[in-house]
Amino acid sequence: MTANSKATLTQIVIYPVKSLDGMVVDRSQISAGGALAFDRRWAIVDAVGKVVNAKRTAKIQQLRSRFDLINTGSESDCRSIIQLQTVDDVSTYTFCLITELTELSRWLSQFFGFAVSIIENPTTGFPDDLNAYSPTIVSTATLEAICEWFTDLDLAEVRRRFRTNLELSGVPAFWEDRLFGAPDEVVDFQLGNVQFYGINPCQRCIVPTRNSLSGAVTPKFQQIFTQQRQQTLPPEINIARFNHFYRLAVNTQIPLVEAGKFLNTGDRLMLSSVDDR
Repeated sequence: MTANSKATLTQIVIYPVKSLDGMVVDRSQISAGGALAFDRRWAIVDAVGKVVNAKRTAKIQQLRSRFDLINTGSESDCRSIIQLQTVDDVSTYTFCLITELTELSRWLSQFFGFAVSIIENPTTGFPDDLNAYSPTIVSTATLEAICEWFTDLDLAEVRRRFRTNLELSGVPAFWEDRLFGAPDEVVDFQLGNVQFYGINPCQRCIVPTRNSLSGAVTPKFQQIFTQQRQQTLPPEINIARFNHFYRLAVNTQIPLVEAGKFLNTGDRLMLSSVDDR
């Protein structure tokens, strides 16, 4: 049985290059691999193929990026542009993510101080969790609660630190915690006409502990966050999913049969019963 909720999708953010800045969009198509189109489609890797990300080096957080992306399925109407700036250089450097990967790789290698290249996966992108490979979900109220825990952080900064794809309004803080169940269960729900399975609470890494624009560390961020998260955990939530409380947002799966459908801001979330995996 499906139950109505007041949860409404109010923001969609994709991250075209893994660990670089996000891009807010009004709608996003589901890829053949169950991801949002263009989300983490490209990744920076070193000479042995290891991903270069903010977990590995805080320097990447001193790199600003903007994107101009269009994909209609026609080669004559396809655009994938990245514009880059560094914190100490006002110049803008523009590259095509289709035809100028060699030039982009050379520029990034100079920035990092070691050889890197750009790789692409248009089907699944490069998710951190290969089991829960689809968009992460959080509520606006949850992010606002974190602003209360850390009064020097505003909502924009909290969004940048936690890098969640889908944001819900119309629900209280941590409402999204009901979108996962026991370890052997998934929570079945829909956003608009797209089917989702809620898998688990997202385990966070070192990235949210740092200023998103400089890489500077916020003292005791993880300790304060963990204490507050435990104290505000909704009472009906399965605590067995928390081997620690440095977790936020929900990891999901989108069944591959949903490929080609669109998520749109304004879509309502319809919550179903918990299903066995």
